[in-house]
Amino acid sequence: MSDIVLEGVSKRFADHAASDQIDLVIPDGKFTVLVGPSGCGKTTLLRLIAGLEDVDEGRLLIDGVDMAHTAPVARGLAMVFQSYALYPHMSVRANLGFALMVKRTPKAEIARRVEHVAKMLDLEKLLDRKPAALSGGQRQRVAIGRALVREPKAFLFDEPLSNLDASLRTQMRFEIRRLQQELGITAVYVTHDQGEAMTMADNIVVLRAGRIEQVGAPLEIYRRPVNRFVAGFIGSPQMNFLGGPHAGRYDAATIGIRPEHLTVAADGALPCVVRTIEHLGSEALIHAETGDGSKLIARVSENLQVAVGQNIAFNVDPGCVHRFGADGNVIPEQKSDI
Repeated sequence: MSDIVLEGVSKRFADHAASDQIDLVIPDGKFTVLVGPSGCGKTTLLRLIAGLEDVDEGRLLIDGVDMAHTAPVARGLAMVFQSYALYPHMSVRANLGFALMVKRTPKAEIARRVEHVAKMLDLEKLLDRKPAALSGGQRQRVAIGRALVREPKAFLFDEPLSNLDASLRTQMRFEIRRLQQELGITAVYVTHDQGEAMTMADNIVVLRAGRIEQVGAPLEIYRRPVNRFVAGFIGSPQMNFLGGPHAGRYDAATIGIRPEHLTVAADGALPCVVRTIEHLGSEALIHAETGDGSKLIARVSENLQVAVGQNIAFNVDPGCVHRFGADGNVIPEQKSDI
């Protein structure tokens, strides 16, 4: 298990700063998720930690030792990629033990570790199969197991679930998180899916254009985003943003209201017209438009009787309104001296 500390880490590709003066502590034994839109630098940052890209500036400490310019194999880390990258001609057993065989680990030790990992990942009955005879979820478990047998200091995951269908992704989220918690191992996980980040992480690192926007626990970031970008990126559906007189009532350039914080009220402060409705089973999403053309999404009970074209009004608890200045940063609440 290891702390991973980045101090002023930068990486440029020609004139593009993929990572720009990154300062970050990835705590020992915690599950840290790097999240952000495409092109924000999250995969580059993971590859810098792994040693698959060279650091241009800064220090990268693993267990207090600067490994910014150390070969990947000497860092003691294990990476699971988006593609399973299994050897098609090898059995599951051989795939799991290949890295140990290359290191000339004794055969008895290889067998012990492979059997242990296979049991942990429910692969015991699949050890003699080839990858072509496995489902997508089974292949991903083999890829994770291949990293696990190396007994690394930390796991690095590069969008490992993006090739799976929705039900398998949900299952594998649980399995990866359970495994990390049981082992108590440091994990760094890259995803563009903020829902995945919220459900799996101890800590979330929100990135934009090669820079860190915010670091914190999932609920901390959800409840107290530091700026409009983070507020809009974390949460599904996205936070509603209103300007003009709506924001003026709160002395802000823009206000943000999450769909789940809007409540239907006959005399609500936000009168709208229903434009479309998404039925999700236990709940529905109402897409509405205010008189000045502002768009709103409200999360409501599926039992609410409402139709497209109908007038509707919403209220919101002032304590759930996020205020942003003209620069996009959150306006802090004034603390009373009383």
